[in-house]
Amino acid sequence: MSNSYPSKRYYHLVILVIIIFSVISFITNILNSIIADVKESFELSLTLTGLLPFSFFIAYGVMSIPAGFLAERFTNKKLLSASFLLMTITSLSFVVFPGYIVFSLTLFVLGCCMAVLQVIINPMLRIAGGEENFAFNSVLAQLFFGLASFASPFLYKYLVNTSATTIDNLASILRSLVPVDLPWVALYIVFAFISFILLVVVLATSYPKFKKNDDERAESFGTYLQLLKNRWILLYFLGIFCYVGIEQGVGNWISQFLLQYHNLDPRTIGANTVAYFWAMLTAGCLLGLLLLKFIDSRRVLIMATIATILCLILALTGSSNIALIAFPLIGFFISVMWSIIFSLALNSVKQNHGALSGILCTGIAGGAIFPFIVGWIGEMLTLRVGLFFLILPLAFVLSIGFWSNPIINNKTIKLKKQGNAI
Repeated sequence: MSNSYPSKRYYHLVILVIIIFSVISFITNILNSIIADVKESFELSLTLTGLLPFSFFIAYGVMSIPAGFLAERFTNKKLLSASFLLMTITSLSFVVFPGYIVFSLTLFVLGCCMAVLQVIINPMLRIAGGEENFAFNSVLAQLFFGLASFASPFLYKYLVNTSATTIDNLASILRSLVPVDLPWVALYIVFAFISFILLVVVLATSYPKFKKNDDERAESFGTYLQLLKNRWILLYFLGIFCYVGIEQGVGNWISQFLLQYHNLDPRTIGANTVAYFWAMLTAGCLLGLLLLKFIDSRRVLIMATIATILCLILALTGSSNIALIAFPLIGFFISVMWSIIFSLALNSVKQNHGALSGILCTGIAGGAIFPFIVGWIGEMLTLRVGLFFLILPLAFVLSIGFWSNPIINNKTIKLKKQGNAI
């Protein structure tokens, strides 16, 4: 098949993509740590609390496909710059006008920006690093994604720690800029600063022009309709939808579950457990990088999903000590799911990868639906029952390992000759 992509690899773009993944993670997954605090600050029910991640992740469902059209009309540099500028302004606006409604709108706008970023950087990573290395590079990016998510709860703890024995001028200054009873709002001052720095970095980065083949372009809505007629693409979309729903459905409710069932402080033990959840996701990425060099990605997906289901059951039925171990282990085993599902999807079609990326990123809206469903079930029955619901999307992710059939398999080191079939 002819390909107009250059054989040269642009590693500075791979590094930029990894940095952007880290920022997306840092800003997105802080909600996992602060959600119990936000619930208390605004005196919310479980359902209204579940609407916060809904506000953020539903933006992916709204914006991802339009972002695909924007990617055809504007350069990556312009879109990345506009996204980080809007993120800076939006974060500062919430600091000035803190409140539940404004926070919900802030999360929605940030989610729209993240959707644009995701649609741009996934194909950029595939092209800049080589399609045969996409699964590996994607898991590498996920590794840094996990590191950033691991760090964000500690920033939260640092900013909300008002202990008299802790004297830190920077934290005190940041807290002085927000209401006394809402110290966590200072996080969004930091996010505004980070977004502004990325704006400067994006403007200073060079972007080689990748001339797309005609069949790589997504110039009309008809392109998306054509792709959506392919049932396999719909199934991969559902896979992304389920994965993000699992990740956020667990991550967002860890602190509340530990508080409600084990009476553990969300600002200390809860925040630490969320951090460990993302730390183990990072550790899982390291193992995933190794496994993907020796084992077909579909087999890795099957093993990881079975282990995740077992850990979820232990976390929800075991003692507090078991829960504190099992919740982070869930992060360990889900770490490779996003990368594998995304790469299987892109490597299963020969064309229209830009449009396909938009469709897949729309599936990130699963992060809106599943945490809300968990909260709603928790309101109607119990939070434990709500979290058990996540076994259903896990079962679907498990099925992907059996029915997927990519055109290009992940590149492995073959110790002996073997067929491509799993």
